[in-house]
Amino acid sequence: MGPSFRSIAAKLALIGAGLLVAALCSIGLTLWVTWQLEGGAAAINEAGRMRMATYRIALLAAHGEKDALAIQAARFRSNLAALKAGDPSRPLIVPWDTQVSAAFARVNSRWQELQPRWAPADGSTGTVGLAEADGFVALIDRFVASIEAHLARWTAILHGVQMFMLGLVVVTTITTAYALHLFLLEPLSRLTEATGRIRRSEFDARVEIDSGDELGTLASGFNEMAAALEELYSDLEGRVAQKTASLAQQKRRLESLYEISSLVAEAGTLEGLAGGFAGRIRRIAGADAAAVRWSDASNQRLMLLASEGLPPTMVEEERCLHVGQCQCGVADQEAGLRVIPVHGEPRPQRNNCAQAGFATVVSVPVRSQQRMVGEIDLFYRAQRELTDEERSLLQAMASHLAAAIESLRLGDEARHAAVFEERSMLAQELHDSIAQSLAFLKIQVKLLRDALAAGDEAAIAMVVDEIDAGVRESNSDVRELLVHFRTRTHTEDIERAIRSTLTKFEHQTSLPTSLAISGNGMPLPPEVQIQVLHVIQEALSNVRKHSGASLVSIEVEQEPVWRFRVRDNGCGFEFDDVFDRETHVGLRIMLERAQRVGAELEVSSTPGQGTEVTLKLGSMAAGGVGTVMKFGTGAQGS
Repeated sequence: MGPSFRSIAAKLALIGAGLLVAALCSIGLTLWVTWQLEGGAAAINEAGRMRMATYRIALLAAHGEKDALAIQAARFRSNLAALKAGDPSRPLIVPWDTQVSAAFARVNSRWQELQPRWAPADGSTGTVGLAEADGFVALIDRFVASIEAHLARWTAILHGVQMFMLGLVVVTTITTAYALHLFLLEPLSRLTEATGRIRRSEFDARVEIDSGDELGTLASGFNEMAAALEELYSDLEGRVAQKTASLAQQKRRLESLYEISSLVAEAGTLEGLAGGFAGRIRRIAGADAAAVRWSDASNQRLMLLASEGLPPTMVEEERCLHVGQCQCGVADQEAGLRVIPVHGEPRPQRNNCAQAGFATVVSVPVRSQQRMVGEIDLFYRAQRELTDEERSLLQAMASHLAAAIESLRLGDEARHAAVFEERSMLAQELHDSIAQSLAFLKIQVKLLRDALAAGDEAAIAMVVDEIDAGVRESNSDVRELLVHFRTRTHTEDIERAIRSTLTKFEHQTSLPTSLAISGNGMPLPPEVQIQVLHVIQEALSNVRKHSGASLVSIEVEQEPVWRFRVRDNGCGFEFDDVFDRETHVGLRIMLERAQRVGAELEVSSTPGQGTEVTLKLGSMAAGGVGTVMKFGTGAQGS
């Protein structure tokens, strides 16, 4: 067979295709013969109607029934036409062979002779003799007999086809069974037998390959598997021992790493971490002594953090080593693990290792984020070489040490950052509460001096009342900072809080103010409201201190996002001038407060045309996505 028929599927498909073609041809022939038989039977039935019609015509002619006679004659003509043309929809099929055609021609010719006398065209009564009717019916009978003879031949053919199909079924069954045996069962039997031999540990079992189909491929794979098993089994004990040793080594490695991980998790200080690490790595590596050294920022000095097993004199002398003074420490940032023979290297400036009786030093670099941060030194009194597994373990332990030290460093930075943030928040709270109250009291003291100088008793009494109110408010602010460390207004509605702030501003400055609120937004969370209110207070404080304005307005938009605008018609300012002053902290504090809630702070000012401060809130979830501070010059409200 060609290559395209080598597979089992192709072989079975070829056999099946041949059998299918034969079956389809047989079924098609059976259907066609059956169709012919049905059509012939209908033709015989139609001819039978013609016999009955002949006798009806004779009877109607004898009784002088002109109208009925005409109808019967028309039906007879219709029957002849139907037989001649056929009707596949019934089906009505006349098997036109020579005998049938001659019989039909005689019937048609005799009808043409008898029709003028039996059913005259002028409508007169026809004359039909019984003998003539019997003779015409005899012609019809011969026509029917010729059809029946033809159908008998077709019936014989149908029986033959049915017998052929029966034989085809038998042949198909035998052929399929033989093909299955030849292509599937016999090769599978050989494979089963060989598998049984493999099960009995007879690894020399092989399967004969006599085909290139799927089972041949399977037999080839089985033979390769058997050969591999035979090879493996021959060296099984050695492989098991090797694998057992490898697993034991992996177990020791995992135990060592777990021990180091536990130390890293429990250590709270750098000294405790280094001391515990030195003892554990010495025991795990089987060293006579171990040292953990830390490098300075320039990687020029190594400080001894902890040691285990080193002589006291060596510990004292090597508390701080300069790179190059000893075999430990290397200036190359890319240097890897080194095994240093103490007596085989060029003699350095100091050789404490040799004096202490060590023959080999293993130096393992400690790196954090691609930067050399320290070194682990292992000391051996005998010559020592490291396997790849030992090198990998020591490097992994060094990585754990570096990660632990980095974690301690980040924790320390986080604590410093928390202290700085707390101090910054305290400074902002002091600036937004007590500092503003003190500024107000400073103004009132000046007014008191002016009133005293003028001897205005009413003004003096009013200013004293203002000072008293300011002192009480400062006292309240201090108490709240000490007890709650939060702004009093966080529980108020934002509109009420802003109006209260504007009322205080008007009372302090006598400047007219306005508040316009539009939209219906979701209520602000308390922590967001606090920061928003402090930004507004800081903006108003800047207006009071620096702008010289005569009118202040606040606009609040709640949709689609919260937006707060503080405008004044004061003197304005140049941004470069403002940010050149190191002591001007108001804008920086406003920016920091906006950052806490993920808001955008925009300051627009033009000298002589006033200032506008806009705070736009983003998402209220966890401070939004970021903070931007924009500065611009232009007309107010631009």
